[in-house]
Amino acid sequence: MSKVIVVIGAQWGDEGKGKIVDLLAERFDVVARYQGGHNAGHSVKVGDKSYALHLIPSGIIHPGKTCVLGNGMVIDPIAFFAEADRLAAQGLSVTPERVKVSSRAHLILPYHRALDHTSEERLGNEKVGTTLRGIGPAYEDKAGRRGIRVADAMNPEVLRSRIERNIEDANIIIRQYRGTELKPAEVFAEIAPLAERMRAFVTDTTHFINRAVREGRSVLVEGAQATLLDVDHGTYPFVTSSSTTSGGVSSGLGLPPQKISGVLGIVRTYSTRVGEGPFPTEMLGGEDEIGQLIRERGHEYGVSTGRPRRCGWFDAFATRYAAEINGFDTVALTKLDILDALDEIKVCVGYRRGGEDCESFPAVSQELREVEPVYETLPGWRTSTEGMTELDDLPKAARDYVDFISERIGVPVGLVSTGPERTQTILVRDSALAGWLEP
Repeated sequence: MSKVIVVIGAQWGDEGKGKIVDLLAERFDVVARYQGGHNAGHSVKVGDKSYALHLIPSGIIHPGKTCVLGNGMVIDPIAFFAEADRLAAQGLSVTPERVKVSSRAHLILPYHRALDHTSEERLGNEKVGTTLRGIGPAYEDKAGRRGIRVADAMNPEVLRSRIERNIEDANIIIRQYRGTELKPAEVFAEIAPLAERMRAFVTDTTHFINRAVREGRSVLVEGAQATLLDVDHGTYPFVTSSSTTSGGVSSGLGLPPQKISGVLGIVRTYSTRVGEGPFPTEMLGGEDEIGQLIRERGHEYGVSTGRPRRCGWFDAFATRYAAEINGFDTVALTKLDILDALDEIKVCVGYRRGGEDCESFPAVSQELREVEPVYETLPGWRTSTEGMTELDDLPKAARDYVDFISERIGVPVGLVSTGPERTQTILVRDSALAGWLEP
């Protein structure tokens, strides 16, 4: 019987999805991405090798697995082949037999990157803090019916005419802000050979995925970014431009919702955020030293940008909101070992604003900036948990912390990560996740 498991980040991204997807991929036939672009960054460590993944799903590390870049993604052909060539140089097989690119996915082209820079400059102090990789402008073109899809790019004349039309419009905006205007002929000359190279990878991935499910093959669906960056449910406007929640899977892959077997939330044992936007539990002022300690112990620097991540205490109130939206069946807790050095650990269990408790996660970013986190403080364990593989081996305070998080977010824990290696993992034997891993 086929199974389709969706892996979703529960916070602001960087929860450690790369390791978890890599860990699970061995038990699945197909690993698929359904949204986002190369603004995503997954880091996977296998033995003495590290792999940085931005577009291609983590399943590429496992021989024999098929990787799908779904129609809901936006794909920069320059970035795609740079990543494919880099992974091939590391000894991985990145071939059309293993990597399927949706013919309905939209392309990110050089003018999208130029518009991304211009947009941030226009916003000034209200900038979103994007990765400046053209993601937002590409999704804007998609919604505005100006986009160039992978299928369109397979016809050189269609590609040429649409590049000319779109650059004419883009240059009007770029000119206003004294940016460097683009020349259609130069963009076409750069992109056309890459589009031709991509031809072998192009697939009707909707048909491919649905046929795989009908034939009983198992599918692991990999989300990029995370719930609190979702364009509908996140901290708007400080969000990404796609649907990062489990609800986006059906539109981003063309897979009926009733085909989804389960949803796994990835939850880091503390919080981080990259870029602008509200962050209620951020460690500031007197706690900045703790934030710096966590940043260094957890190597909290963006895989895509290298930017230092803002660090904060675990936010159970926000994560419970994420669990509600996505319908998590179980969660994987990551980076427990990073907290080994702390004497005590705070957990945000609610928000107060204007002297009153918040009943739900605020929809307005300014209101979220004004909330006062309500904390409960738990004792630390001050001993190493790194590499532990059994729940019963954890120090009592660490086990209590895991149980406390589970209780507060209302979802059972199925896995605890105690280090970056595949083997540094605790699998809860009676969990839904353990059941999904059965043959």
